[in-house]
Amino acid sequence: MTPEEWQEQQEAIRDKFVENLIERISEDPYPSTTMLDLIEQSMGLNHVEQYAQALMDKIEQDQYPSLALIDRVRALL
Repeated sequence: MTPEEWQEQQEAIRDKFVENLIERISEDPYPSTTMLDLIEQSMGLNHVEQYAQALMDKIEQDQYPSLALIDRVRALL
């Protein structure tokens, strides 16, 4: 396997991993800090919009949204 092929394989795995985690936090009313941290540490630029939207959905659905979630969105700006 060439270095380029290895890099492509790693990116594909990372994409699936991050997308799976984003889907999980979208379904969880109170996603764990650990899962949010894993997403932020692993995501690429192509995941920022999807992740931000998942967080914004959480904020919009809650009458008293978590300040931690608000701070995470603000950090993406």
